[in-house]
Amino acid sequence: MTTYRQPGLVLTDHRFPVPLDHSRPDGERIEVYGRELVASGRAGKDREQLPWLVYLEGGPGFGARRFVGPQAWLGRAVREYRVLLLDQRGTGRSTPANRQTLPLRGTPREQADYLAHFRADSIVKDCETIRRRLTGGAPWTVLGQSFGGFCATHYLSTAPEGLETVLVTGGLPSLDATADEVYRAAYPRIRRKNEAHFARYPQDAERARAIAAHLLDREVTLPGGGLLTVEAFQSLGILLGSGDGTHQLHLLLEHAFVPTPGGPALADAFLEQVQAHLSYAGHPLYAVLHEAIYAQGEGPTDWAAERVRGEFPEFDAASALAGGGPFLFTGETVHPWHFTTDPALRPLRETASILAEREDWDRLYDPERLAANEVPVAAAVYHDDMYVDTDHSLETASAVRGLRTWVTDEFEHDGVRAGGPRVLDRLLSLARDEA
Repeated sequence: MTTYRQPGLVLTDHRFPVPLDHSRPDGERIEVYGRELVASGRAGKDREQLPWLVYLEGGPGFGARRFVGPQAWLGRAVREYRVLLLDQRGTGRSTPANRQTLPLRGTPREQADYLAHFRADSIVKDCETIRRRLTGGAPWTVLGQSFGGFCATHYLSTAPEGLETVLVTGGLPSLDATADEVYRAAYPRIRRKNEAHFARYPQDAERARAIAAHLLDREVTLPGGGLLTVEAFQSLGILLGSGDGTHQLHLLLEHAFVPTPGGPALADAFLEQVQAHLSYAGHPLYAVLHEAIYAQGEGPTDWAAERVRGEFPEFDAASALAGGGPFLFTGETVHPWHFTTDPALRPLRETASILAEREDWDRLYDPERLAANEVPVAAAVYHDDMYVDTDHSLETASAVRGLRTWVTDEFEHDGVRAGGPRVLDRLLSLARDEA
C-alpha cells in the first residue's frame, strides 16, 4: 500500500486480487483498485475507529471520480467515514478491459465470455471480498451514483448482511423492465429534454439543423479519426441529462462553422470539443456493456436502443430535415454504429454484437428479499431524470421495505456532484430517520 497526502486528506492506494468468476474462486484472478481517503485530522489512531463508506461510480465503465482535496460530497463523508473510491472491475486502475487489452483474451467470443463477468453481480461480489478484508467482517455503507445505485440494489438483493446503510443518487433501477421497456420509456424523456433546451436557447434549433444538414451531405472526420455522422452528432444530446449540460451544448453549437475558401466548414475547435464528448476511449465498457446491465434472462437485448428508436420516427434526422420538422438530439443510447464511428470501439464491434445476442443472463434483483429488507436505505430520485426513469425508480422504491426517497427537481442526474454535501446530508438524515 502507498500512502500520500492532499490538502485536507490522507490517501492510501489499495489493490485487491479477486476471482474473475466468483463461482470459481480458485480460477483466474483479476485486480480491483480502491483509493482510501481519510480526513487529515483523523489519520492517526482515530482512523481505525472510523466506519467505512464505499462509493460506486455511475456507468458502467467509469472509474471512481478523482478528487483533489475534500471536494463536493467527499468533504461531508470524511467527517465520519473512511471512504473507499472503488474502480469497478475493468475501469480506472483496475485490470483494464479495452480495445488494447481484450485481444489478449482471444477471439471476440472469448472476449464476450470474459466481459459477461463485468456486470453488477460480479461487482457486488468484489465488494464483499474487499469488505471482509478491510473491515474484519463489519458491514459498511454504500453510496451508489447512477449505475452504482443499480449495483447497490443488487447488493441489497444478494448480500444485505454486508450493508450498514445504502445511499442511492439517481440510480434506482426497475426490478423487472426489459431493455426494450427501458428505452421505450427513455425516448419521450429525451424529447422533453430537447424541447426544454430549445425553449431556453431557441437559436440552437437552426444551428443544430444546419450542422445536421452539413453532415448529411459530406463525410466529416474528427481529429482522432472518428467519424462525425449525423447520428453521432445527435448523440451529443447525452449532455442534456446533466445539471449544466444544456448550457454546455449551447456553447458548443454557437461556434460550429468557420468560413473557408471552399465555403462554410465545421471549425477545428468545434470538432475537437465534439470528439471529447463523443469518444469512448476512456470508458469503452460503457458502450460494450450498456444494454447488458438491463438483461435479466428474458432473452437477448439485441441492440434495444436502436430497435426501439424506430418506434419514435421524430428522431430520424434526415426525415426531420426533409419535412421541416424539429431536429432532435438523442441521449443515453448505444447503437451498432457507435462501433463504426469511434476508433476506440471499432475493434470491439463483434464482441459487442455477441453480447447483444447473449441470452443466459442471470437475474439481478430479488423482489422477495427486497420486500423483506432491513437495511436502512435512502434514495435521491430526480424529477424527469433523463438517464434513469423516474416512474421506474419510484416503483422500485415502493418495493423495497423501508426505503425512503427524496424526490426533487432541484438537480439533474448528477445531483450528488452538483449538490455535494447537502445531498449526502439529506440522504444520511433520511436513512437515519432524522428528517
